[in-house]
Amino acid sequence: MLYRLMKRFSDYNILHDVIDCLTASLEAKDNYTSGHSNRVGDMAFDICKSLKLSIVERDRIHIAAHLHDIGKIGIPDHILNKPGRLSPAEWAQIQGHPEIGYTILSKSRKLKDIGQIVLSHHERWDGKGYPHGLKGEEIPLGARIIGVCDSIDAMTSDRAYRKAFTWAECKAEIIANKGSQFDPEVVEAITDSLWSKWQMEYCKERERERSLGQGIQSAT
Repeated sequence: MLYRLMKRFSDYNILHDVIDCLTASLEAKDNYTSGHSNRVGDMAFDICKSLKLSIVERDRIHIAAHLHDIGKIGIPDHILNKPGRLSPAEWAQIQGHPEIGYTILSKSRKLKDIGQIVLSHHERWDGKGYPHGLKGEEIPLGARIIGVCDSIDAMTSDRAYRKAFTWAECKAEIIANKGSQFDPEVVEAITDSLWSKWQMEYCKERERERSLGQGIQSAT
């Protein structure tokens, strides 16, 4: 019994080491992804708790959230890091990243079910998403949760072609798209206290980044 428990713990640690390596590989390639996967993972975990999901389901979705953009490893660097808006052809390549992610993760027996969540994280509640146009509860719950978190982090982050939304603007946009882009139950699971928590964590992270940047400038 002890041997089995130790082996399970060892396998779990190895799996998380692999996940950390995959995430680090993507962050080295894609400037925007740095920190994004962790923030999406943290928000997804909070929503899972709010929905009172089982520990097993919570952990699976948390891992999928950290790996949701892993397919971007297969997207050319000049497209990922383009400073302006993408052309239609470039956008079509970006839209291939969920399928690339699924292909990567399905190579592992332990990650294949997580790959299914990754595959569907850009589907929409109304069926207008990609890659397969799934609708409503056809979309895995984990993908519905990650889709909301991904959008929140995208909106509250600066892009080359626009400034970040304020948190109030982001919240209004998420609520406005409840039932069209997003699963209503998932949106309703985001309590006011969660919105406040995420905004506070975001502000702390940005302050750390500014302090680090100032420290580097002082040292040069």
